[in-house]
Amino acid sequence: MAQDTEVLVVGGGSTGTGIARDLAMRGVDVTLVEKGNLTNGTTGRMHGLLHSGSRYAVSDQASAAECIEENRVLRDIASHCVEMTGGLFVKRPEDAEEYFEEKLRGCRECDIPAEVLSGEEARAVEPYLAKDVEKAIRVPDGAVDPFRLCVANAISAENHGARIETHAEVTDLLLDDGDVTGARVRHESGKGPRTHGTPGTTEEITAEYVVNATGAWAGQLGAMADVDVEVRPSKGVMVVMNVRQVDTVVNRCRPKGDADIVVPHETTAILGTTDEEVADPEDYPEEGWEVDEMIDTLSELVPILSEARTVRSFWGVRPLYEPPDVGSEDPTDITRDFFLLDHRERDDVGGLTSIVGGKFTTYRMMAEQISDHVCGKLGVRASCETADVPLPGSEDESVLEDAMDDYGLRSPVARRSRQRLGSRADDVLDTDGPNPVVCDCEGVTRAEISDAVEQSGTDLNAVRIRTRASMGNCQGGFCCHRMANVLADDYDEPTVRASWDELLQERWKGERHALWGEQLSQAALNYALHATTMNRDRDPADMDADVDFSAFDAGEGTATHPGSDAPSHTDGRRTGGERGDS
Repeated sequence: MAQDTEVLVVGGGSTGTGIARDLAMRGVDVTLVEKGNLTNGTTGRMHGLLHSGSRYAVSDQASAAECIEENRVLRDIASHCVEMTGGLFVKRPEDAEEYFEEKLRGCRECDIPAEVLSGEEARAVEPYLAKDVEKAIRVPDGAVDPFRLCVANAISAENHGARIETHAEVTDLLLDDGDVTGARVRHESGKGPRTHGTPGTTEEITAEYVVNATGAWAGQLGAMADVDVEVRPSKGVMVVMNVRQVDTVVNRCRPKGDADIVVPHETTAILGTTDEEVADPEDYPEEGWEVDEMIDTLSELVPILSEARTVRSFWGVRPLYEPPDVGSEDPTDITRDFFLLDHRERDDVGGLTSIVGGKFTTYRMMAEQISDHVCGKLGVRASCETADVPLPGSEDESVLEDAMDDYGLRSPVARRSRQRLGSRADDVLDTDGPNPVVCDCEGVTRAEISDAVEQSGTDLNAVRIRTRASMGNCQGGFCCHRMANVLADDYDEPTVRASWDELLQERWKGERHALWGEQLSQAALNYALHATTMNRDRDPADMDADVDFSAFDAGEGTATHPGSDAPSHTDGRRTGGERGDS
């Protein structure tokens, strides 16, 4: 029986896109489906730390060794997605000296470069560290952009023949005599390149093999094949500050606990995090005290955080997995390792394998192992190349330096464009017309927005994660409508309005947890801009009744102004009774 695809990958996060890329590079016909946009789940809701492995150097040295290995790989193949900030594990007076020494020893045992700095030397690296920080261990932590990394994997997979379908939710798995043979998918997207299916329609995709890469949702997909996948979702809060209070990843050097890391990310710093098991990965409380705890506790390391402006907060859910019969009660005790569950061997259900657990930093390694496994099932002998072949956009670091003069951009904007676009900078920035900055906070130009629209169609949220537009200090107050204006070049008005509203709602849901001080003023200003001058809270175009637009402007040649007996000029100006007349 002919199949629609050899392998159907379910899940468009780091692991799913990594698997699709790996298999496609080996010549396997791959289709990936994701119910939202790429990074819709856990991948898009992390603090952006590229682990050096130091975090696990005491409690889990196997994971630590994997992290430093993949840390080096990602620096090679995805340099345009990684900022090597370096990291500090800092010790305060109340932190145990024994643990500091244990951390240092663990790093060296795992081949993680580790250097001890005095408190004074650490403050020379990070001037805003607390004055009572006694010493620190410097390690090769970094910051990584999960959005661009996943998109780069998806582009690479497509370049090798894969089909990538976002906004395509699996509603059921197809079964034949108990074995999985594909999935029933409901397409939900609108117009544009992001969709190949008609919105509202259902498609059955048959496959020789299905990979469950849905992370914290793996149990829900497994249930469609009547198999148990014991995922234990654990939520964690991240708090976004207005600027980079630190340029280095700052960790608290103490045993595991909440609120122990500050990650510089683009123009911001992200504080994290908590670890609390939840029953449903999509329905859990988001508490204000969690945000307060991040700021209060991490201010012990970086005191300036207590006075800084908090622009938003968000929660993510870890896809922790614990094999049956372990029975950990504390989610922090559950391993961060990953597991490959062959459901033929485990549950006597063929055609399906789940990948669960793991960490973002080791996504490529996870993808390699499951691709080896799937290729073994299919009889494919090609080997993995993902550790050696650069991802799209990372090949040439010098392109933007040349592009700065070529495109007449201010150097900071050009530098950031180069970082985001990598080797695609020439193609994207080579425009015929003007290329103004659309997002002032992040320095994103119209050409980048147009390029992202070409990739993601009507989804302005997808444009956001590709470019970082609307993710700066104003949280979209001054650029969401400009992004919608770019979208209007190619799409009709109702589509643009719907996408604009979706973007505004996405921005608001994170801001609502940080409404105090300057951020409250910013949110009020954003509301004033979008609601009172552009009607985004009560748009006449969304009303059922017809709108009498002539009531707003009588127009040229109208004899009288609506609602008035006074004559008007042919240009619409009234002849008397205007403000200023006595």
